[in-house]
Amino acid sequence: MNPLIAAASVIAAGLAVGLASIGPGVGQGTAAGQAVEGIARQPEAEGKIRDSCLVREGVMEFWKGMEK
Repeated sequence: MNPLIAAASVIAAGLAVGLASIGPGVGQGTAAGQAVEGIARQPEAEGKIRDSCLVREGVMEFWKGMEK
């Protein structure tokens, strides 16, 4: 194989993995931000919001790991 093609393939694979990890990170950050906003609006529902947020984050981490 041509060394230039091999080097380009390695760089492209690195960029693909890096760019693919941005989406789940943004999604998790948005979900956590919405949970904090919900707790600020309804402090009495903090337990339910926190629990559902932790479950949601766990599911997102699981599916993010399945992509590899």
